[in-house]
Amino acid sequence: MSGHSKWHNIQGRKNAQDAKRGKIFQKISRDLYVAAKAGGADPDGNPGLRLVMEKAKAANMPKDNVQRALDKATGAGGANYEEIRYEGYGPAGTAVLVEALTDNRNRTAASVRSAFTHHGGSLGTNGSVGFMFDRKGFILVPQDEDNTVDEDAVMEAAIEAGAEDVQTTEEGFEVTTEPADFEAVRDALVAAGYTVEQDEVTMIPQNTVEIPEDKQAQFANMIEELEDNDDVSAVYHNAD
Repeated sequence: MSGHSKWHNIQGRKNAQDAKRGKIFQKISRDLYVAAKAGGADPDGNPGLRLVMEKAKAANMPKDNVQRALDKATGAGGANYEEIRYEGYGPAGTAVLVEALTDNRNRTAASVRSAFTHHGGSLGTNGSVGFMFDRKGFILVPQDEDNTVDEDAVMEAAIEAGAEDVQTTEEGFEVTTEPADFEAVRDALVAAGYTVEQDEVTMIPQNTVEIPEDKQAQFANMIEELEDNDDVSAVYHNAD
């Protein structure tokens, strides 16, 4: 019995890790598509694509997955994909943005709407919540265990490279940039010897909303259902 239980626990952890890895690959696939669509599928002539391909390699993303994302961007294989953004409200009035990459607009709209309504939310119209977010570059420089990473030095290196703001948090130092300056700031921090734990161009809410305790599980379930949708490439919200 204990042997079965141990295997079950190991299998459960493996399944959770596989699901997490799948979501990481899904996000990288979306970034590959967007970068290739904007600047071509040749990384030598497309710095943005080159950066995403480095992330794919670091995440041990299979080459077949990378190629599929590039094929979508170039129209190889006959499939015609389009980027769609959905905007809506979750429990407690939270603002939610959903970015999707789909070859079937009707299918995706129906499944996204279902995720909202099943968990106490509602799908809104274009522009209903988008104005509450800003597209920014985000870089996290973690503090080490001995708290030896100097706040002023990180701030100076980031600002000199073109960063917009640097905030100190429990996790470390959160650097925000304009999207056009993101790569330069990230490279400058790495060149200065800092560890970069997270780096992406994302949607950052201008203000956050605190969710009442009795709505938190409902909200989490809604976000999970949206993120598990194969057509959905990114979900942003303003929940605290």
